[in-house]
Amino acid sequence: MTTSSRFHTARKPGTTTVKEAIDELLNAYHLRSKFNETYLVTFWEKLMGRSIASRTNKLYVSDKKLYVQIQSAPLKNELLMAKSKLIELINREMGEEVINEVIFI
Repeated sequence: MTTSSRFHTARKPGTTTVKEAIDELLNAYHLRSKFNETYLVTFWEKLMGRSIASRTNKLYVSDKKLYVQIQSAPLKNELLMAKSKLIELINREMGEEVINEVIFI
């Protein structure tokens, strides 16, 4: 077996990647929005950074509203003032509109 034949990556016609298959499944069963909401909560630290994530007590999404409980009053105030940028950042990172409002609790 030659080295070039081991690393041949062309797909056969009619096949799909795992990512494409999962995307089709999420869309077919209308699970895309719930998946994105769960992804946002799971990857909050990656999106916002460790310093913000470490000061976040609660985080959940409901009806395209992101609810965030921040334990630091100065940080909460800073995020409140940058709310529209926060929404834009999250939606850009997610690739679609996942949230349209942020509510600090």
